[in-house]
Amino acid sequence: MRRTVFNEDHEAFRETLRAFIEAEVVPVYDEWFAAGQAPRDFYYKLGELGIFGINVPEEFGGAGLDSHKFEAVLYEETARAGVQFGGSGVHVLLALPYIKMLATDEQKKRYLPKFVTGEEMWAIAMTEPGTGSDLAGMKSTAKLSEDGTHYVLNGAKTFITGGVHADRVIVCARTAAPTAEDRRHGISLFAVDTESDGYSVGRKLDKLGLKTSDTAELAFVDVKVPVEDLLGEENKGFYYLGHNLASERWGIAFGAYAQAKAAVRFAQQYVQERTVFGKPVAHFQNTKFELAACQAEVDAAEAVADRALEALDAGELTPAEAASAKLFCTEVAHRVIDRCLQLHGGYGYMNEYPIARLYADNRVNRIYGGTSEIMKTIIAKDMGL
Repeated sequence: MRRTVFNEDHEAFRETLRAFIEAEVVPVYDEWFAAGQAPRDFYYKLGELGIFGINVPEEFGGAGLDSHKFEAVLYEETARAGVQFGGSGVHVLLALPYIKMLATDEQKKRYLPKFVTGEEMWAIAMTEPGTGSDLAGMKSTAKLSEDGTHYVLNGAKTFITGGVHADRVIVCARTAAPTAEDRRHGISLFAVDTESDGYSVGRKLDKLGLKTSDTAELAFVDVKVPVEDLLGEENKGFYYLGHNLASERWGIAFGAYAQAKAAVRFAQQYVQERTVFGKPVAHFQNTKFELAACQAEVDAAEAVADRALEALDAGELTPAEAASAKLFCTEVAHRVIDRCLQLHGGYGYMNEYPIARLYADNRVNRIYGGTSEIMKTIIAKDMGL
């Protein structure tokens, strides 16, 4: 079936991006992998390429587009090359929607120009030790000072992608206690300067996959956050978080589909080159059947991911639809990548082969952004169950 989700502008961007990856990322990716993060100056290159400014209004140095399709191309091209752009994904996919939705004009003038260039990298800190998906259970607090000029932030966060290199972090913290009727009440969002006294980055976490993405623990001890860095209104943070979950879950769904598509490509190349018993692995019926079955699953995931993308761009993607897309695409990617690794035999277990890294990178897709179990709960609730 002919794919219609992308136009000529998207394909031109794809060509530029593919050339950039081949020149700037592939030759040094093993070094990033060994170091456990991409170098900070790489983000300036992404800024120069225009990656960070696609959806930023022109008045702040961006392209002023209102579409996730260029972002989708990025997912496909990084997966195709078997690379990641460090922790920069959270900068655009997670942080930018909050800035655009909640920041005042004054805040946008301060934040967005540096956001576009990569001079100021952003992350978002929701998860705390012991809370996981239960965001309403967070313990971090932000208390308004007596003179009303700043908040005093205390607490800790974990699993914060981009947390090592971040220059600003959107921190979720309690500004009021939960009520008996609504335990989600009382959460607020702050754009915290990571150079603030009392702000510290703990361990850079050693993850199973996504090795080039810097993921860290954060701690806040009496951090003074100016009232000018409150995002949106006090105590409405949980509502804001829920508002952007659909786009976040679409991103995970689309990225998982792209990984599954790349896995089939890697496996197809490998079985055509690898010879056993005097003939290429591709000549065996089992290989053909396995790859054919994987391709059929990828085709289905592509249709789901594209449909969700169109709905997201139209402002019509519901939370249940986003959950369904995430659940389906991540489960497909899990099955497909595992089967493609199997076709590599023992070499599939070696990190020098992209399928091995892809296998590890993919596993978190069924955990972050809401676990598969949470997705099923959302879908079931939407069904009236």
